[in-house]
Amino acid sequence: MKLGFIGTGNISCDVITGICNSKISFKRILVSPRNKKKAQKLKKKFKKVDIAKNNQEVIDKSDWVFLGVLPEVGEKILPKLNFRHKQTIVSFISTINYAQLKKIVKKKVKIVRAIPMPPISLGKGPVPIFPPDKQVKKFFNKIGTTIEIRSEKLSQNFWAISGSMASFYELLKVLSDWLVKKKLKRNQAQKYITSLYSALAELAEVHSKKHLKYFVAESQTPGGLNWQGVNELRKSGYYKSLEKTINNILKRLNRV
Repeated sequence: MKLGFIGTGNISCDVITGICNSKISFKRILVSPRNKKKAQKLKKKFKKVDIAKNNQEVIDKSDWVFLGVLPEVGEKILPKLNFRHKQTIVSFISTINYAQLKKIVKKKVKIVRAIPMPPISLGKGPVPIFPPDKQVKKFFNKIGTTIEIRSEKLSQNFWAISGSMASFYELLKVLSDWLVKKKLKRNQAQKYITSLYSALAELAEVHSKKHLKYFVAESQTPGGLNWQGVNELRKSGYYKSLEKTINNILKRLNRV
């Protein structure tokens, strides 16, 4: 199987890294030349990665084509490209929906929208896909955990949640910066914060059958430090603000 990537941004690079470090069987990966620096870096790092002359060559020489460009770039370049019948197209583009992709491609192809996240480079993390597809599910299960979604309207909720990634890292940064201000070394501060939150998430994942409110309750005692922390944030509207932000992201997606 020959894989092609149109767009060599962060997500495409993470997916390619995950593929190359996995047991997925493929002949080669052809990437578009748009981001020369990242394309060259991938080619240097992985023997099976080559750089195409242009986007059309990626399509012409690939069985599966992954779309990893920004929405505005996709709207501009995709209508000019000629896809082949029976190709598989996997789109990472957030605001170009399934119906729009079908109109743009204008060929009888398999189209699947997927939402990979950066940990896919480590072979970890969920990958929601729409519509459900056995081959694509099997593919992503080798570099993550595929979640099949049966309606695009429902899949928009996953796209909205994916918009919380940067805010999560901002939280880690704020806490790390606080420790640095208290005279702790940067590497110690970041190691502590990232290890702590990674372990907390892993604990919740291991016991994922339990409602998350269980962990909220179990991690605090009345009048304790965590009791103070969660209640002060609740009173400040922190969590309501978070929910409002996710709703605003969803509204943006639904306007498309």
